[in-house]
Amino acid sequence: MALNIVLFEPEIPNNTGNIGRLSLASGSHLHLVKPFGFELSDKRVKRAGLDYWKHISLTIYESIDDFYAQHKNKNFAYFSSHGNKTHWDIKFTDDMFLIFGKESSGLSKDIISANTDKLYKIPLHSNHIRSLNLANAVSIAVYEGLRQLNQ
Repeated sequence: MALNIVLFEPEIPNNTGNIGRLSLASGSHLHLVKPFGFELSDKRVKRAGLDYWKHISLTIYESIDDFYAQHKNKNFAYFSSHGNKTHWDIKFTDDMFLIFGKESSGLSKDIISANTDKLYKIPLHSNHIRSLNLANAVSIAVYEGLRQLNQ
């Protein structure tokens, strides 16, 4: 796999379905970290992911601690509107983990403060918007990564 897409505590089934579809299209592995704001069997997840869901490379974790325990010493890039660097500053590597927080509040303050050197934002060019839709943000990051990796 070229990249790993990680969703910490996703809340909106349609976003997760769309991101699942994106993971398949981009050759990425999808990591979903509980708790979820929905059931994976939710018809909105299936509708957004269409009939592709059964083909997605997927790992589910019971908690953020569980995720970190299984991926010590991996190359992480965290995405938040609080980042000081942009996604264009990331030096993408094969098997990199792209980590996104939940839709309502993003990454926790603890995660942000512990990873400021690996914290990136996607630039917004309007003062009238706080953030992008999660599925859109993941798409931007993944395809910038694939561009850099020439895939």
